[in-house]
Amino acid sequence: MKTTIEISDDLGKAAKDHAAREQITLRTLIERGIRMVIRADRRPGQFKLRDASVDGNGLQAPFHDADWAKIREAIYTK
Repeated sequence: MKTTIEISDDLGKAAKDHAAREQITLRTLIERGIRMVIRADRRPGQFKLRDASVDGNGLQAPFHDADWAKIREAIYTK
């Protein structure tokens, strides 16, 4: 398919320079870019976080009604 696109001058120059360094055509560079975006936009379904919980009885007795400051203090003291 033939098409015409308008891009900024600086992006066009950067694309031409990059294509020359990689020894590929500007067409190849543009096609690669479009393919990359299309692949990246395909969403592989909804993410589901695995259950990594552990068994236990919750907080130890001294911390059942403790606020975060008390818990934090206990973490950093021996």
